[in-house]
Amino acid sequence: MSGTTTAAALRRRAAGAGANRWVVLVVLCVSLLLVAVDATVLHVAVPAVTEDLKPGAVELLWIVDAYPLVCASLLILFGTLGDRVGRRRVLLLGYTLFGVASAMAAFADDAHLLIVARALLGVGGAMIMPATLSILRQVFPDRRERALAIGIWSAVAAVGAAVGPLLGGFLLEHFWWGSVFLVNIPLMLVSLPVGRILLPESKGDSDGPWDVVGALTAAAGLFATVLGVKRLGAGELGAATLLPLAAGVVLLVLFVRRQRRREHPLLDLRMFSRPAFSTSVGCIVLAMLALVGLELIAAQYLQLVLGLSPLETGLRLVPLTFAAMAAGLAGARMLRRFGPRRMVSLGFCLTAGAVVLLTAMGGDDNAPLLLGGFVLLGFGLETTLFGAYESMLSEAPQDQAGGAAAIGETSYQLGAGIGIALLGSVMNAAYAPGLSQVPGVPASASAAAAHSLGEAYEVAARLGGPAGEALRLAARHSFVHGLHVTLLVSAGLLLAGAAMALRLPRLMHCDPEETPSGPASAPSSAPSGSAPASGTTAEASPAAGLGSTPMRMPAQRESRGSGVKV
Repeated sequence: MSGTTTAAALRRRAAGAGANRWVVLVVLCVSLLLVAVDATVLHVAVPAVTEDLKPGAVELLWIVDAYPLVCASLLILFGTLGDRVGRRRVLLLGYTLFGVASAMAAFADDAHLLIVARALLGVGGAMIMPATLSILRQVFPDRRERALAIGIWSAVAAVGAAVGPLLGGFLLEHFWWGSVFLVNIPLMLVSLPVGRILLPESKGDSDGPWDVVGALTAAAGLFATVLGVKRLGAGELGAATLLPLAAGVVLLVLFVRRQRRREHPLLDLRMFSRPAFSTSVGCIVLAMLALVGLELIAAQYLQLVLGLSPLETGLRLVPLTFAAMAAGLAGARMLRRFGPRRMVSLGFCLTAGAVVLLTAMGGDDNAPLLLGGFVLLGFGLETTLFGAYESMLSEAPQDQAGGAAAIGETSYQLGAGIGIALLGSVMNAAYAPGLSQVPGVPASASAAAAHSLGEAYEVAARLGGPAGEALRLAARHSFVHGLHVTLLVSAGLLLAGAAMALRLPRLMHCDPEETPSGPASAPSSAPSGSAPASGTTAEASPAAGLGSTPMRMPAQRESRGSGVKV
């Protein structure tokens, strides 16, 4: 028997601590589903919250943004803390905090309490996401099995992103707005005991104290940077935007310098010297940069240009979600067949093709065109993110699994924020000039209409008559023109991502320890897309601490969401 026992099997037994790794995957997917749903479920409840709590404009902004902002800023802090004190411990604490904060949010009787509850939800989410990725890496030491686990994880992320608004709409039809938060509590009550029993504990191998000052510097820097990027995406260019952005960049530079000087750094920044790691991070940023801005603009197009209801808009985007799920489930097979380089490049090219196809959208509804474009967009983007996440996390040393997962999630969040700012600015620059000289419309009305299509409709309604109708038609035409320009810019970014992906490894290299032992079995056990066990590449080096872990989210993963966030 000893001659047929593989090193991978021995490592699986040690990693799983007696628990079935596929059962562990189910528990972790429930965690992901929770975070992904919570990232989007509030969107449909905003009108009800506004009517009940009467928040001001700034308070309403913080009600919506507190969760993703806090979550993104604390990912590195809790990811690296889990590497030191235990990933399961941090995960279970995140479960507890998430449940308590959900109850606070559900029964909040004023805007300030709801903001605090949403911020605590962000803290809980930041604990949950990196920990789940790190544990998934531990229980799936075999890269080929891990790729399959990532695919399942990606599909769950896509489901969570889609279910959030639908679940929120259903609950709001039957209950009050707080019910969108109460749905978290039963899941937490189940996840806590099940997670304590089934999930294995793991820590990194790093010696030395945890760098508290570095962790807080990174958190403050990310908070300020993400806040500045979000305000920039909203079109605000004043001191309240530029000062946080500048402060965030300075703090992050100080964090990097501190990590390079320390004997026991919080994050081993040498990971970025590996082309596969740094390239994968760049691909994640570019993919999210292109996606999120397009989602925002597409939702406006469907509702304001085509006149669809919010429910009809959501249903039009469902094919994108199902295509992302299909790409996630097929991801492991594609990665073995094509390798990271071709898979990520192909995903970028498919997404760019979808974006170019959607430039055929006009003022009239074309359901087949939208269906084809959204399906291609969802499949291509999830293919890109799957390959990029898998490659990035395969390059990270095992004792830095939490930090690597946090870097991936932070890249996801930053890419999304930058995408809204960049593509939103392109859209506004292409949209506004078309309203500068509309016959019969005063200059003040044209200036107000140039802010957004929704505001243009309000101004047109107030004007009424031929002038109002002329303004409405000009605004629709300008919006469609701006949409086409934005799509072409996005396609250019995606093609740049395809070129960047050429720096990724050509093959899916597996650790030699993961292949069956014995000279007779080694050749036949290697999949078609893997490297020979005798390879000497960095990706195949056991000394590099390779393994791989999962993915994104989407959120979302941002949440990690999460799969493709839609």
